[in-house]
Formats: sequence, C-alpha cells, structure tokens
Amino acid sequence: MTILGISGLYHDSAAALVKDGEIVAAAQEERFTRKKADASLPINAINYCLEAAKGEIDEVVYYDNPLLTLDRWLSNSIMVSPNNEKIIGNSYSQMMRQRIWIQDHLKKVLGNKWPKGKNLYVCEHHVSHAASAFYPSPFEEAAILTIDGVGEWATATIGVGKGNGIEIIKQIDYPDSIGLLYSAFTLFCGFKVNFGEYKLMGLAPYGEPKYVDLIKSNLIQIRSDGSFCLNQKYFSYMYDDKLIDTEFERLFGIEKRHPEALITKPYMDIAASIQAVTEEVVFLLARQAREITGCKYLTMAGGTALNCVANGKILSSDLFEDIWVQPAAGDAGGALGCALYVSHHVHGSSRKLKNKDSQKGTYLGPQYTNEEIKGFLDSIGAQCHYYPNNEVHKIIAKYISEGKVVGVLQGAMEFGPRALGNRSILANPMAKDMQSRLNLKIKYRESFRPFAPAVLEEECDKYFDLKGNNSPYMLFTAPVKENLRLASEKNKEDDIYAIVNKSRSTIPAVTHVDYSARVQTVNRETNPYFYEVIKQFKMLTGCGVVVNTSFNVRGEPIVCSPKDAWRCFMRTEMDILVLENYVLLKDEQNKSYSDDNWRKEYELD
Repeated sequence: MTILGISGLYHDSAAALVKDGEIVAAAQEERFTRKKADASLPINAINYCLEAAKGEIDEVVYYDNPLLTLDRWLSNSIMVSPNNEKIIGNSYSQMMRQRIWIQDHLKKVLGNKWPKGKNLYVCEHHVSHAASAFYPSPFEEAAILTIDGVGEWATATIGVGKGNGIEIIKQIDYPDSIGLLYSAFTLFCGFKVNFGEYKLMGLAPYGEPKYVDLIKSNLIQIRSDGSFCLNQKYFSYMYDDKLIDTEFERLFGIEKRHPEALITKPYMDIAASIQAVTEEVVFLLARQAREITGCKYLTMAGGTALNCVANGKILSSDLFEDIWVQPAAGDAGGALGCALYVSHHVHGSSRKLKNKDSQKGTYLGPQYTNEEIKGFLDSIGAQCHYYPNNEVHKIIAKYISEGKVVGVLQGAMEFGPRALGNRSILANPMAKDMQSRLNLKIKYRESFRPFAPAVLEEECDKYFDLKGNNSPYMLFTAPVKENLRLASEKNKEDDIYAIVNKSRSTIPAVTHVDYSARVQTVNRETNPYFYEVIKQFKMLTGCGVVVNTSFNVRGEPIVCSPKDAWRCFMRTEMDILVLENYVLLKDEQNKSYSDDNWRKEYELD
C-alpha cells in the first residue's frame, strides 16, 4: 500500500511518500522553487515522491479538511460582520477557487499517476500533525500535543496514540491561538510572520521578561489546565489579513519595529516576555496531557513545537520520561502525517518499533551522486579536488580547525527546517568572532542570531546538560556545562550588537547569551559522513563539537542541488565548498561569478 501525502495552499507546502507504514521520501516545495515557505501546490515535491515510489500510488491524501476550513471561514466572516470586507476580499478566491476544489487540482497535477477509481482522502489538520508526531516516534503508546496557528477550527489538541490508533481527546479552537499570539509578537518586533518566529525566540534571551504581567492582564487569560482565551480587542486577524493594529502598539507604548531598524532594549524585553508566556502555556498543556492520558511519553508537532526552548524545559522537568518532536513540525510535516495516518489508522499497516524513531534521521529528500556532481562542475568550469571517503572527512575537519567556513552538500536532503549535516555550513565553535562572521558575511542576517552545536552523541554530556543526551533533530535547547562557562558581566547595553561578541564559554560560537545551546547530537549509525567529520575535528582540536547552520542565506530556502550550493558558495564569503567527495576552494574559482548585484536576487526579510 503506497500512499502519497500532500500539504499545500497555506505555507510550507510539501509531499511525502509512505509504503506499508514505512517512510520512503519527503520534501518541501520551497527547496525546488527557491521560494521560501512556498505555499503553492507542491508539484516538484510530488514529482520527487513519484520517482521514489517506483510503482503505482494506491492512495492520495491531503493534510487538511477544506470543508471544515470553509465552515470556520464563513463563521468568522459572519461573526465580524459588517467589518468583514477585508477578510472576504483577501481570501475569497483562495477559499472558493482553490481549497475546496483541491481534489480536482491534484488530479490535474498527478495526471495518469492518480490511483484509478479512488477519491482524495482528507485528514483533519491537527490529526495530520498528531500522526506526524506519534507514528514515527519510538513509543508504543504516548500522549500527543499539537499546537500551531490554526487548522480548520483547532489551534491546539491533546491526544493519545497507541499501536496503530490515534484519538484526539481535547482541543482549543479558533480564535484563541497561542501560535497566532506568538506570530503577533513576531510581527510587532519587526520579523515576518511564518518566517521569523525562530528569530523572536533567538532574540528573547537578550531581554528581560518585564511585560509578562502586562501580557497576561490584557492579552491572554491562562487557565491552570493550559487552556487560554485571547482578548480580541488587541488583534485584527478575525477581520483583516493583519494580526495586530494600533491598540496593540498603545498597550506597549511603542510602535511596531521596522524590519531594518535597530533592535533596542524594549523589543528584547518584549521578546523575552512573550517567550516566557508561551513556555508557561506549552508546559501547562503538556502537564494536562500527562494527567488526562496517563502516558509516560510525549510526542509533539505543529509550528509551536519548533520552539526548542519550550521543548527543552518540558524535557528537563521530568514531567515525561522522554519526548519525541516531529522534525518537520510545521505544515510541511502535515504531508507526512496524513500519509502515515491513512497507512496505519485506516489501512492497518503495522508499526515497526525500534529503539530509535522511524524518521530515518529525516534525511528523506533528493541526493546526488559523485558522477552527477562532477558533470555539473565540469559544465561550469569549476576547479575541484576529489578525495576518497576516508580522506574527505579529514580535509573538512582540517579546514574547520583552521577557522575556515565550509559548506557541505552530501547524502539525502533534510525534511524540515533544520540542516542536520547534509545541507549544512560548518565552522569552528571555539572561534570568538565566528557568530558575527557567519551571520554578517555568510548568512547575511541579523548578527544576534545564535548557531547550533553539532556534537558527537557520546560526547554530549561533556558539553551540555541535556537529559538523555539525545537530540538528533536540533529541537531541544540545553544549558552549556558550568565548567565550560566564562564569567561575564550582566548585559547593560541598549544596543544588541554590542552584546553579541562577548565570549561566554570555551565554545563561544554556539553559546547563546543565556548560556544555552540548541543541540544536535550526531551518531555514526544515522549519519556516518557527518559523524566522521566531527570525529576528525575532535582528533585535531580535542573538541567534539562543530558549528552547524543551514546552507542558505537570509530570505532563501536551504540549498537542494549542487547548483544551489555553488550559487550560495560563490555569492558569499564562504571559504570551502564540499559536494560529496569533491572539494572546491574559493581562491581557485573564477571570481567574476561573484558580483555585487547578487543581493538583488534575494528578498531580504
């Protein structure tokens, strides 16, 4: 039974393929179109999955129920009448011409690949999230927590998974949404909604949670079971395509920050405050999930499950024995979840439980052979050096140890928003200026943004206080060990850029301002190539950690192909490019490719 799951027409469109309960392939449309968070029908991702199918498709399933979404849209329009002109004008065409006709649109895309005599399955949005969280997890039975902006009516659910079955027990409905609340603050602090929530999370440690009481007194009422109610006086998403209006600005006494304006102390404090409120809500919901399910394990999905700080606090609390979070927790993961739901829950495919999850390291996208790479390099006249497997890891480690910045494309592309060693930029975590250098000269983004450490799994407890020493998907934040920390004065500066370059530990490039780090643990079984690179780096330096950030620049999706990687390499100040076994040095390339006009190609958010 081969099942194609699809998400699309909202944001982060994707496709996934599941065969007899096993995950075969998954990819996001943005990686092919180079349009970040691409919301279109995922034609390229579908074609990739069809190639991986190597046979007929038995079922096609969509991750959202358009009729329930239509019900919410109509109800919302009636509720805010007569102030519904903007909400109808902005979304009528998409709702009436695209979403409710999703089967017809997908039949055109698939053509003769559409399974004969079959209709489209639709799966409720939060059921798709729940399935993406539970089925790949290593647990026979677990509580399920999903939190996002909105899907049909639900904005958060608590459920339970056991064997092949999933049951949603409790849910919170629109317009009350912790995801929309967090996005409202994302916008207020000058970042793009559905793009910049992780920036807000990265900004939070620079501030103090001075506005928590103001938020809880005016914007959100939080109950002891984690349920909540938003004060719609301060929000405009029910009647406009904007999240907030002037009432929101009046409450905080400052204007919404312009995207390119200096980030000053009030915005740092606001970010810290909404992060604290979000952590409180997520923890209370997790505690409620524990109480009503009785499960000792927790699984999570939905966009809010990408808040690795909140995840880390649940993990360290001992509320659950272990937690598993879907690496593609946002809408892209819904494509995988709906396919898994139909495979397991509808058709009864058995789960093959292992000590580790069945997500396959989330390395589920396209990969390229050395022959394909050499053909591309020859076609553009690039200068390159070939090294066998036992040498290329040593070469990468050597360059990193010398302070070089190395872009790596190898193996299958990651599914989800995190680069995990296959489409990564790697650097030395012990270099004091590496965070600013990577942000300003390689990534072309805000210099305050933190970088993640990739650490050998067996070395994790030497560097980080991470429960279980297991975080393969970079979804938990953990404290850097006390013995590695350096004394630092309390931040008094109003300008965030004056704070960034202070060394706070012996691995300063991956130590955030609050001595935390978003950890990725790497083991030989899941990614032998990346594991060997870090191992060789340790042999050279004594450090079992490297900086790992996604191979892209600001405003651009993570690279997919050798062409994408070459383009990014030549138009940044990256030193080395590695494509499988081929190593390219910047100094040996034709510099005419790297011109000053490249920035015009990027939509800098």
